Amino acid sequence: MKFNGTENYVATDELQIAVNAAIHLEKPLIVKGEPGTGKTLLAHEIAKSLGKPIITWHIKSTTTAQQGLYEYDAVSRLRDSQLGMGDVANLAHYIKKGKLWEAFEAEESVVLLLDEIDKADIEFPNDLLLELDKMEFYVYELQKTVKAKKRPILIITSNNEKELPDAFLRRCLFHYIRFPDKETMQKIVDVHYPDIQGELVSKAMRLFYGIREIRGIKKRPSTSELIDWIKLLLMENVKAEDLAGMDLKKDVPPFLGALLKNEQDLDLLAEWRKRRF
Repeated sequence: MKFNGTENYVATDELQIAVNAAIHLEKPLIVKGEPGTGKTLLAHEIAKSLGKPIITWHIKSTTTAQQGLYEYDAVSRLRDSQLGMGDVANLAHYIKKGKLWEAFEAEESVVLLLDEIDKADIEFPNDLLLELDKMEFYVYELQKTVKAKKRPILIITSNNEKELPDAFLRRCLFHYIRFPDKETMQKIVDVHYPDIQGELVSKAMRLFYGIREIRGIKKRPSTSELIDWIKLLLMENVKAEDLAGMDLKKDVPPFLGALLKNEQDLDLLAEWRKRRF
């Protein structure tokens, strides 16, 4: 098995090496990068490229490690017992399998995505150390061990909102998706809009990177926002020549709200423009 990117996902050589190393060494791969750089999409494209199913576990601030293994619904069992309903002797009926259990019992190796692990409590990664190391866990209610039939390809994404514990990091490989340079970005745009006029992309990217380079921008526009912005330009029939003469020092690019997503950055750009003017 080897990942070389897909027709819908431009993967740099460094990213391909990291993914393939994780596959062959059978280690989790932590992928970090700015929001909108394709971290989550990467896992889906790996699955597509290798012809494997994908199981996605979206992590939230309230997510616990136990939820990824299983949850025992004792309340429903008590209610059924009181009402004389259901097979209360069958504890398995009240066990809800988590995403790790789903991945472990799959007959073939799957891609397992732990999306935005840094949203959870700081102890969350450590609570999964044993399970990810041994690829097994014990179900106390059923008195049995669930062991992975095939080791999943584990992709873990992080927006770097919290530092991950050292003990967890030691068990993983790591790759930081750097923001694409203009050449790579051109390839990404070509994937989404193969028939787009090259001159329009060139002029749009000049403004896009110009905004990103303004010091103090809190939420710099990402790859996904550039793609959305270009889509708007095409929908509204904006021409390359409409953008060619634009100067961020005095002009406001069309549909700026597709690139800057908070009022602080809009105000900062306006103040920056006043100072330059």
